[in-house]
Amino acid sequence: YSSCLTHFTTLLASSLPWVLVPPTSLAKMSTVTRAYLDQRLAAAKRCSREAAMAGAKAAAVATVAAAVPTLASVRMLPWARAHLNPTGQALIISTVAGMAYFIVADKTILSMARKHSFDDAPDHLKNTSFH
Repeated sequence: YSSCLTHFTTLLASSLPWVLVPPTSLAKMSTVTRAYLDQRLAAAKRCSREAAMAGAKAAAVATVAAAVPTLASVRMLPWARAHLNPTGQALIISTVAGMAYFIVADKTILSMARKHSFDDAPDHLKNTSFH
């Protein structure tokens, strides 16, 4: 377990160029318990699952919202009938659904990370009043 922690701190120090602390002193500065890491991993899984569900719901709504005017315009407008074959129609609808999924999932993950980072912050940083 301690070799895994040392490897993690070495990897962390090598991936963050602004950290000017040797990897050996990083391992000495803080000890991370297995339970803490498991708790953080469970929270990350829960947040990603929630973001995926929110993205899927947004994609479903966006698919219907894009499909109705696309299919209606192909039936009613001569230009759309001439230039939008079924592949083009599917591309329009799937692009809107994909964009909705990724935008909503990303916003959900960012908002949850912001909320959790505020919850885990020390009390003196939580006081945002100007008094």
